[in-house]
Amino acid sequence: MMRLVQTQKHPFHVVDSSPWPLFTALSVFLTFSGLTLYMHFYSKGGFILALELFFVVICASFWWRDVVREATFEGQHTSFVRSGLKMGMVLFIVSEAMLFFAFFWGFFHASLNPVPEIGCVWPPKGIEALNPFHVPFLNTLVLVHSGAMVTWAHYSVLAGNRRDAISALIFTILLAVFFTFLQAYEYVNAPFGLSDNVYGSVFFMTTGLHGFHVIIGTLFLAVCLIRLITHHLTKKIHVGFEAAIWYWHFVDVVWIFVFIFIYWWAFPVEV
Repeated sequence: MMRLVQTQKHPFHVVDSSPWPLFTALSVFLTFSGLTLYMHFYSKGGFILALELFFVVICASFWWRDVVREATFEGQHTSFVRSGLKMGMVLFIVSEAMLFFAFFWGFFHASLNPVPEIGCVWPPKGIEALNPFHVPFLNTLVLVHSGAMVTWAHYSVLAGNRRDAISALIFTILLAVFFTFLQAYEYVNAPFGLSDNVYGSVFFMTTGLHGFHVIIGTLFLAVCLIRLITHHLTKKIHVGFEAAIWYWHFVDVVWIFVFIFIYWWAFPVEV
């Protein structure tokens, strides 16, 4: 009896039709609409923002579930596909670097050439800058140590040591959560606000953007921890974990620049 066998003659992964990329994109777009309503104190703005964030998480979770299934259980991620995923992550990180470059451009434009409206000085008159060697320095130590922990986790995976990998990844996530807690504490106790001239705007937008990336990176690492515990990751195939590590190191490097320039360099020195 003759059997027809369908053979794939290329190394690419032709994905099945999925509604989740479209739904996720729409949810993200609506989230920014909700954020705009919330920041302008519209009625129910906070509820709308929370609801849209919930839809983003749900849609993205279903999308990532499909990707994990294709990679882990269906074997669709060949070496060629994994190489493409790595290149895509590199390009994504480069695009994120350009985003932060724009924010730093705004900071240097305002700080190196302060206008008369803010007293021709930086920080502007009436602004009490945060001491960089209090909470910001502690946050720097926390984030640098988290980078060391995630590197330990990576080398443990490469060595086939799941126990150390899981322990190191748990420590990394705990440090990431502690960083976010310290950042929130700093925001609550800051002597200036988002609307306090250009200094407040640049400070909160840049550090807030970085904090958002920390939260995304924490979720990324948490998913990797779950996959590591459930034996999805091996010492030969762990592209998702490598992408999370690259993203986390990128967050570390950006924070170093944030600490040096926005906190330390801009802090007035008494003579």
